[in-house]
Amino acid sequence: MAFDVFNELAAHANERFTPDEAYEWCRTYTKDRASNFYYAFTILPEEKRNAIYAAYAFSGYVDDIADELTDRSRQEEEIALARQRLNTCYSGERQGPLFIALGDAVDRFAMPQKHFEELVNGVEMDFTINRYQTWTDLRQYCYRVASMVGHICVSIFGAKPDPRAEEFATSMGIGLQIVNIMRDVREDAERGRVYFPTDELKAHNLTPEDILACTYDERFISMMEAQGERAHRYFRRGRHLLPLLDIRSRMCVNVLQGVYFELLQQIEARNYDVLSERVGLSSREKASSIARLWASAVFLRPPRFD
Repeated sequence: MAFDVFNELAAHANERFTPDEAYEWCRTYTKDRASNFYYAFTILPEEKRNAIYAAYAFSGYVDDIADELTDRSRQEEEIALARQRLNTCYSGERQGPLFIALGDAVDRFAMPQKHFEELVNGVEMDFTINRYQTWTDLRQYCYRVASMVGHICVSIFGAKPDPRAEEFATSMGIGLQIVNIMRDVREDAERGRVYFPTDELKAHNLTPEDILACTYDERFISMMEAQGERAHRYFRRGRHLLPLLDIRSRMCVNVLQGVYFELLQQIEARNYDVLSERVGLSSREKASSIARLWASAVFLRPPRFD
C-alpha cells in the first residue's frame, strides 16, 4: 500500500486543515491510488472535481480496510471507526483532511449519507463473506460497492430529470464491478475469495476450489464468457445515463465506463486468460483511450433501448 491511509488519517486527526488543503490531500490520495479515475476527474469543474476526490478518497479508505488489512479484529475496528467518522462528518464534526473535505462536499452537493453507508456495508461483506451462492447474492455486493459510487457521482454531477436515472447508474456500477471480478480472479483467490456464484460455477462443471487453484481450461473460459455477456448487458443499460449529464460530467463518466469496457474487451481478446498475467492498459493506451472517450462524449446521442 503506497499511500497508507490509516496512518495518514491517524497522523492528521487533530491537525487543522482548510477545505482547500483537505481537498488537496484527497486529490493526492486519488492520484496515488487510481490514476485511471484521477485523470477522468480532471475534466470536471473545480467544485465538482474536488467533491469527487473527497468521495473517492472515502471509498478507497474503506476499501483498503478489506483489501490491505489481514487481521479480522483490526478490520472490524477500522470499519466501526469509518462508520463513526462518517456519522460525525454528517453531523457537522469533521476532523482530518478526508472528512473535512468530504464534509465540505456534502454541504455543497447534499450527497445522501445512505449511499456512503451502503458502500461501507458492501466493503464489510468482503471480510465476512468469501462465497456467493447465486447471482442475486453477488448482485447485492456489486450494488453496494460499485453502484453506490455511481449514485454518489450523480448526486455531485446532477442529471436531467428521468425516472430511470437511478436504474442507469446502478447498471453502470454493476457492469464495472463484474469486469473487476473477471480481471482480479488470481488476486481474489490469493485472499481466499471466490466471487463467481457457486450455482453458476456448477453449471460449468466448476467448483470454488477450481477458482482458488486458478484453473484455466475450457470450463473456466465458458464461465467467464457468461460473465462477460452479463457485463455487456449492464454496460448497455448503464450508458443510457450519459445523455442525462452535462457535457463535462458526461466526458468524465464516459472515461470511467469506457476504460472498464476496454478492459473487458482485452479479457475477451485473450480468451479470458486473466491468470497468467494481470490485464491492464499501458500508459500510452490509457492516454489514448481517455482522449478518445472525452471526444466521443461530446457527440454522444441517446442510445437505443434493447
